[in-house]
Amino acid sequence: MIKIRTATKDDIEDLMNVRQEMLRIVNNLPDSETFDTTLIEQFRNYFLNGNQTTVIAVDKNKIVGCATISYISIMPTYSHPTGNRAHLMNVYTNKNYRRQGIAKQMVSMLIEEAKSKGATEISLDATEDGRPLYKSLGFTENKEAMVLENR
Repeated sequence: MIKIRTATKDDIEDLMNVRQEMLRIVNNLPDSETFDTTLIEQFRNYFLNGNQTTVIAVDKNKIVGCATISYISIMPTYSHPTGNRAHLMNVYTNKNYRRQGIAKQMVSMLIEEAKSKGATEISLDATEDGRPLYKSLGFTENKEAMVLENR
């Protein structure tokens, strides 16, 4: 039976492995792809110290899914009077566990938490495979946003 719960510091090594698994799949990288140690340490630091909540789906002590919501505070606006916003990311379910509602349960849990924290907007970056899930949860595409990538 799959159990969905909030991740703790004790889950950090498994979270690092799942995050790397997800990045390989999303970026079409081979299973043998290794990541820079700086990137891995930044993942670790963010999971341990970032303003975020990560939930995990566990089957027999193995993490088979995860989702993270990061919290940000910006200057309040008319549409967002608290300035509290959230960004959903790192939503992933192992291929052997997909189409069972796991991602929907994890994301729903994070949405409820964000609402309880007063977030007036939740944004996300979606893959094509993820769009139906997010639409079913009420997310809409926003044509207002623009992004400047500074790499």
